[in-house]
Amino acid sequence: MAASTWRRLLRSASFLYLFSSILLLGSVAFLFSYVTFSPFSSVYPSSSSSSSPFDSSVLGCRPDGEGSWSIGVFYGDSPLSLKPIEQWNLWRNGSAAWPVANPVVTCRSLSDIGVPSNFVADPFLFIQGETFYLFFETKNSITLQGDIGAAMSNDQGATWQQLGIVLDEEWHLSYPYVFTENNQIYMMPEGSRKGDLRLYRAIEFPLKWKLEKIIINKPLVDSFMIKHQGKHWIFGSDFSSPGARKNGELEIWYADSALGTWKSHKKNPIHNTDKSFGARNGGGPFLYQGHLYRPGQDCGGTYGRSVRLFKVNTLTTEEYEEVEVPLGIEKPVKGINAWNGMRYHQLDVHQLPSGKWVAVMDGDRVPSGEVTLRKLKGYIAYAGAVVLVILLGVMLSMIKCVLPLSRCLPIAGKRSDVFQAERRLFLYYKLGSVFTHLSRIGSFFEGRINPKSWSGRFVTVTIILVAAVLTCFGTSFTYGGNGAAEPYMLKGHYSQFTILTMTYDARIWNLKMFLKHYSSCSSVREIVVVWNKGSPPEISELESHVPVRIRVEKKNSLNNRFNIDPLIKTRAVLELDDDIMMTCDDVERGFKVWRESPQWIVGFYPRLAGGNPLRYHDEKYARSEGGYNMILTGAAFIDHEMAFSRYWSSKAKPGREMVEKLFNCQDVLLNFLYVNSSASRAVQYVKPAWAIDTSKFSGVAISQNTQAHYNARSECIQKFTELYGNLAGNKWSFSSRIDGWDV
Repeated sequence: MAASTWRRLLRSASFLYLFSSILLLGSVAFLFSYVTFSPFSSVYPSSSSSSSPFDSSVLGCRPDGEGSWSIGVFYGDSPLSLKPIEQWNLWRNGSAAWPVANPVVTCRSLSDIGVPSNFVADPFLFIQGETFYLFFETKNSITLQGDIGAAMSNDQGATWQQLGIVLDEEWHLSYPYVFTENNQIYMMPEGSRKGDLRLYRAIEFPLKWKLEKIIINKPLVDSFMIKHQGKHWIFGSDFSSPGARKNGELEIWYADSALGTWKSHKKNPIHNTDKSFGARNGGGPFLYQGHLYRPGQDCGGTYGRSVRLFKVNTLTTEEYEEVEVPLGIEKPVKGINAWNGMRYHQLDVHQLPSGKWVAVMDGDRVPSGEVTLRKLKGYIAYAGAVVLVILLGVMLSMIKCVLPLSRCLPIAGKRSDVFQAERRLFLYYKLGSVFTHLSRIGSFFEGRINPKSWSGRFVTVTIILVAAVLTCFGTSFTYGGNGAAEPYMLKGHYSQFTILTMTYDARIWNLKMFLKHYSSCSSVREIVVVWNKGSPPEISELESHVPVRIRVEKKNSLNNRFNIDPLIKTRAVLELDDDIMMTCDDVERGFKVWRESPQWIVGFYPRLAGGNPLRYHDEKYARSEGGYNMILTGAAFIDHEMAFSRYWSSKAKPGREMVEKLFNCQDVLLNFLYVNSSASRAVQYVKPAWAIDTSKFSGVAISQNTQAHYNARSECIQKFTELYGNLAGNKWSFSSRIDGWDV
């Protein structure tokens, strides 16, 4: 009986309809994922080295509803004019960071040494001589509890050695404010879940701390202590007090010593206002030109949206007055592609013996609760698609009305169990009422669509399309991540590069789209436009998130692409044609590969010089022959000092003359010069997820006759072989990388 029932079910129109719908929408979701999601892993195992015993993608850095906080370093001539570390051009040759870029400490920094971390936040500096110590909150990805971690730097914050967890309690810890008092080093972390404010003393700085005293029996949040005008002051927030506004309340306490009896300020709470005001502390206080400054958190819209800075004009036991002043830090403009693009909520500033100022700040690329909200949107979209599928099935009479309730919820149990029977009967009749209403609704819609009429077909197609769109939205929100093209860490560092593109007046459309897209990529520092012909546009006409510099050339020449340019601020240059559009993730992956081997040309378009006589061949031919020996510099990373000096050497002069003659082959020449100067490998291919040639849409492609273009390049290859040697023997196979980025 059961077998025949299953056979009838599998042969029913309802089953076939639902199975076909699942197959159709599943195919839509798969195709959408294939087209929009990068086929390459967004996390490269181990940021420090391929031999690391820990896989940080397993230990930590997991999606977290509280965010993905990381920490950056800033410098300035004053605390009111701070700039990120990359703008001070600190270089680390041993780590391929030219220059070092923020963030300098991330969840990966700890996870790579075996300390599982989902994020790092609430940074505080403590400086001893030339050594910087950094204390911060790290959220353990296993216990989901905040602990206090530490790191040290001996090179002005460019490189950080992780010291691990230095304070771990049974409750959540954060905001590790560190200060000195009577030649002792103290830490006053936020531990409000314990219900009090505790002071710890270093017994072996910076690794071991001992509870010194519970100084206030209140769950104060984000507190700092400072000695000012003969007294000690604590600023903190008590959100548990009656009538306190969360993230909008601030209290002040005072005492004659750090360990003394603390008294409440006469005007407590000092603030009890809107959460966007900046009442909650956002870092440690500092003195500048005789004035006390207090950073505060603006939590409007999302927790920790930004830092606001207040100058304290009056601080006594009975009076308090502060006024807001400009923070002096440029707001990030790359959105989720910037490490602090969505929010930054803590700043700690210190003056160095040199007179300069250094600061640490945390930042996040996503708002609070973004992971949960994203999944919720995805599930709602999926649910909407399911409802539409069922509705369409009812309207087409493919799905019948609700089954009798007795088949869905049979009442079982002993007759003597009166209480349980009453509960089941109550549930039965409640659900029966719901099913009855659903049946009436189903009866109203049943058979409303005639699939043979034009109107019926239109409604059917419309519902199917809407369901497909909802499926795509659901897939994007659920499996697409936060949409950020994050940079890739190498040996504990991030870095930046300059994009250099060459164009002329007929390609303005290409250039505008090019700048708008690539300027949002995380690691792009500047874009240099080599203007070859015609009148250049005004900078104000171009939309870009990074500085754009137009370098007008005296004559129209392809050799201009490799002109020596001392104004370039980074060692890495991405030579990129203005008609090539790739994802920022592709660009970031290429940058990481180049940083591993900066003496190479690393790019996205492989070519093969082969045959007898030698001829120029495209990527398809190179794959059929199992390898490549050239990388087109229309989309390639190079060390600009090395590449440009080679290109303009006396040895390269005959090659440059041929480039002028044919108006072609500048990239082929650079490949020959690299191979000729290298005893081993000189090029590396990185496969892009996709690439689009926008000149096909604008009709201004430079090389429109493909065969003539290839013939000219074959002529160049034969001539360059005579001048610089044969590169045909230096063929490198595809899929030689363990990460699969060159498949």
